[in-house]
Amino acid sequence: MTQLSILELVRVSEATDARGALDNARDVARHAENWGYRRIWVAEHHNMPGIASAATSVVLAHIAAGTDRIRVGAGGIMLPNHAPYVIAEQFGTLERLFPGRIDLGLGRAPGTDQLTLRALRRSPESAEHFPEDVLELQAYLAAAAPDQRIQAVPAAGTEVPLWILGSSNFGAMLAAELGLPYAFASHFAPDLLMPALALYRSRFKPSKQLHRPFAMVGVNVIAAPTDAEARRLATTQQMSFAGIFRGARGLSQPPVDDIETWWSPVEKAQVMRMLARSIVGSPATVRAGIDALLAETGADELIVVSDVYEHKLRLRSFELIAEAAGIGAGNRFAAAEAG
Repeated sequence: MTQLSILELVRVSEATDARGALDNARDVARHAENWGYRRIWVAEHHNMPGIASAATSVVLAHIAAGTDRIRVGAGGIMLPNHAPYVIAEQFGTLERLFPGRIDLGLGRAPGTDQLTLRALRRSPESAEHFPEDVLELQAYLAAAAPDQRIQAVPAAGTEVPLWILGSSNFGAMLAAELGLPYAFASHFAPDLLMPALALYRSRFKPSKQLHRPFAMVGVNVIAAPTDAEARRLATTQQMSFAGIFRGARGLSQPPVDDIETWWSPVEKAQVMRMLARSIVGSPATVRAGIDALLAETGADELIVVSDVYEHKLRLRSFELIAEAAGIGAGNRFAAAEAG
């Protein structure tokens, strides 16, 4: 059965500060492991007032410390922002603290604007070295050779499983070449989903970590008892995406009754293209949407974003999604080949 996981945005809202967002993320994870979700990931974003996951490895430690079984990971670390050696140290430490539960998804985008990129002391050209950086990081996480002079302590030998993240054919080709699991960001960039999956599967080369292709698909899912309520809850995410085009990435906003009076036709067209793969509705609607997505993509795993403003309603959304997808005690935490 296809696994179901969560991409946690760690949203700071108009009603919740950064500490509240971090604690809410931990609470989501605590509930999610009891509902049958395989893993929970957070992403590296910088200089965004509405997202509290910039110090990604620290956030992961906070979440992992509040849970027992669910896998916890980065979806992802934007590797061009960092020295691979430092990321190996951080995630190797996480693996020592929470053995068998840590994932490391890697992306090559900056996760921020160019001005903030300079504050990170990284140049835009850093992304050109992404494949080499992935290999370097992988080497630091492997067992150290007897004469190896530079070791990532305590990371050496932890073999933290790596994933390649992407929204284009580049990531698909790299994941295939390195024999790594691949996660496609169709929750915000759906256009190349099918070509990228086909490319990844056709070019995949088995590796020590992975013997066959393993594809994860990102999808926005918002569930509520009725289609109408779910559509209303979804306006929070729609407004957040519209903020990108307005150049105003602020705090998460409460849902509105009539989104059509809030945005312009151009904004609507832009946002709905980015959210084209979204599944919004009652449990029956969600079940049908998930079944259709799996049939189309053949995904081994779905990673769900459920961007609902009120924490208790977001928890309800994740619980309804789990029920609609049919994950439960019989298949919780089954060992997927990707780790």
